[in-house]
Amino acid sequence: MPQIVQHGRRTASPDAARVAITATIKPRRARRPVQLQVKTGSRWKNVGRARTDGRGRAEFSARAMRRGKAITYRVRSGSYKGHRRVVSRPRSTNRWQTPLFTETFSGRSLAPQWSHRGQSYEKESLRRCSKGSPKAVKVSGGKVRLSVIEDRSRPGKCKAIKRGKVSGRYAYRLNGHISTQNRVSFKYGFAAARVKMHKRRGQHSSFWLQPQTSRAGTPRTAGAEIDVIEYFGDKHPRGGLTSFIHWKKNNELIKTGSWIKQPRSFLKNKRDGWSRNYHVFSVEWTPRMYIFRIDGRETWRTRKGVSGQPQYPILSLLASDYELSHMKDKQLPQHMKVDWLRIWQA
Repeated sequence: MPQIVQHGRRTASPDAARVAITATIKPRRARRPVQLQVKTGSRWKNVGRARTDGRGRAEFSARAMRRGKAITYRVRSGSYKGHRRVVSRPRSTNRWQTPLFTETFSGRSLAPQWSHRGQSYEKESLRRCSKGSPKAVKVSGGKVRLSVIEDRSRPGKCKAIKRGKVSGRYAYRLNGHISTQNRVSFKYGFAAARVKMHKRRGQHSSFWLQPQTSRAGTPRTAGAEIDVIEYFGDKHPRGGLTSFIHWKKNNELIKTGSWIKQPRSFLKNKRDGWSRNYHVFSVEWTPRMYIFRIDGRETWRTRKGVSGQPQYPILSLLASDYELSHMKDKQLPQHMKVDWLRIWQA
């Protein structure tokens, strides 16, 4: 897979990220030892060890280049509980060396490929109390900071609605909400973003994809909303991370996905955290399925709602009306930081 593994506290070049490698060993047995090997001259050298999960998969990360050249890897597993030794065919990192699109947020402003979204208060979008604004977006230090801040140009308080009832009155908010609509899109491949999430509940950080054109029909003909990752705050009782697909079937809106199970298992260590360090969130999109990953480790896969249309990426920190009761106005601002975004087209 591409370079979609890069945990860390500071900004970094996407060229320094590591490739993700997944091996599936059949017959599928949990806990089977697997070695990752790299080709050096005519020999193979062990560079990683893992054990298979219940689906027979072992996951690794590894260098993408050596002295400016692609690297060849394979995996091997010795005899195990009556199953004979297996060795995979070699695979080169060359396939994903040339991304379709790379954004590293250099300079002091957004590149021309980006535009601001949702710049009006929208009851239909469950954001009668917040809207997108350039004021909530700042580019500096090789990253973009998307914020939720108070809208000081809008006096008074907003009446927030949650499950059909008033949940309270809150200051109007401005959201960081940007996309490459009508400028950069792709069909099938990988999309990845290196993100440091916001902290408090009351808003959600998101990296998501929408179809380039709006039309009626099935996901194959009309596309789908692909929520690669959403984060609802450090102290959310279910861990805070979700992935979802939204699409229409017979004009009925369908939603599939869930909270990511055992999200802390995807962190580096006990001191790690989604708002403390950067992590790479990605989706692999094929004509048959989506596979979601955090730093190259799979979190979920589905064959439902698979888009057959070009999709464009969106980055946002949105304060929806149903979230506002989880945070006091005085705890603003909140920030989501994105180091880089990359797209590889299959």
